[in-house]
Amino acid sequence: MALASPTDPSGWQVRPATAADLDGLMALARLTGGGFTNLPQDEGALAARIRWSEQSLAATCEAPGDALYLMVLEERATGRIGGTACLFSEVGVRWPFYSYKITTIALRSRELDRTFRTRVLHLVNDFDGASEVGGLFLHPDLRTGGLGRLLAKSRYLFMAGHRARFADRVLAELRGVIDAQGNAPFWDAIAGRFFGMGFQEADHFNSVNGNQFIADLMPKYPVYVALLSAAAQAALGQPHPAGRAAQRMLEAEGFRFNGYVDIFDGGPTMDAETDSLKTLREAERAIVRGHLSAEAAADVPLRLVSAGRLEGFRAVAAPLMLADDGVALPASSGIERGEEVLHAGF
Repeated sequence: MALASPTDPSGWQVRPATAADLDGLMALARLTGGGFTNLPQDEGALAARIRWSEQSLAATCEAPGDALYLMVLEERATGRIGGTACLFSEVGVRWPFYSYKITTIALRSRELDRTFRTRVLHLVNDFDGASEVGGLFLHPDLRTGGLGRLLAKSRYLFMAGHRARFADRVLAELRGVIDAQGNAPFWDAIAGRFFGMGFQEADHFNSVNGNQFIADLMPKYPVYVALLSAAAQAALGQPHPAGRAAQRMLEAEGFRFNGYVDIFDGGPTMDAETDSLKTLREAERAIVRGHLSAEAAADVPLRLVSAGRLEGFRAVAAPLMLADDGVALPASSGIERGEEVLHAGF
C-alpha cells in the first residue's frame, strides 16, 4: 500500500490554537519574512494572541465584538503545526481600522485642451465594524496538495457554525510588496516619512502594540499617487508574490478588490458580504450516521467537513457520502457517529 503524501489534506485538521501551540506558531512566524502582523515574530505578543483567542472561544456572547479566533493546521498523526489562520469578529473595536481608499479625480484645462486624471489616496475607516479573515500562513514545505485550501476554507465553516458572532461584511488584507531586504516601497514613500522608522520596525511595533500610533502621526490629507516614487506606485494594490494563491482563493470565495489598500505596504484589501461567501452559501448540516471503510472511501471525492463548536471546533477534508438520513465518512477523520457536522465543497 502506498504511503500517504505529507501534504495529503485527509491527514490534517484545523482547530483552535491553545497555549501548547506557542512553539509551533513561533517556528512559523520566523518563516514569514515580515509584514505578517497577525503572526508576530514576538513570543509575548503571540502568546497574548493565543490567550485572546481562548478568551473569545470561552465567551458566552453571541454577537460580533472584540473577539479573535486563532486557528492552527495540525497533522493528526504527529501533532505537527503546519499553518495558521485567524478570524476577527469585529475590527475597529480596540482602535480605528485604517485603510487607504483609492479614488480618481479629473482636472480639465480648456486653454490647454487637456484633461489630467490622477489617483488619490484617502485615509478612511470604512471597514470599522466589519469582520476580518486573515493571518493565513502555511509552511513552505506544505504548499501543495490542498492544505492551503483546507486552512483557508475552514474559517468560513467556522463562521457558518457561529454566524451570530460575525458581522454582515467581511474583509481580508493581503500582504503587499516587500523587497528582499524586508523594505516596503509603499511605506518608504508615505508613512516612513512621518514615523521616523523603517517598515520592519513599524510592522513589529504594530503587531505588538496595535496601530494607535498611526492615528497619532499619519497625515490626514489626501495623497496624490502621481507624487509617489515609481516603486511605490507599482506596489499600490499589488499582493506579495507569495500571496497570489491566497488572492485567488479569496476571489473564488467571492471577495473582490474595491480600491482599498493597506496603509503600511499598499497591499490590497478585499471584501464581501458575509452571507454571499461561497462556503457559507453551500454549507449543509447533517448528522454522522456511520463510517466509511477505506475501500468505500477510495472513490468518494473530498468534502470540507467541520464538527464541534467553539473550543471543540475542528475541520477536515474527508470523503463524505449521504447515508441513512445523514452522512458517512471515514473513522480516520476523527468525527464520531452521532455528531452534527457542516459540510461544503472542497
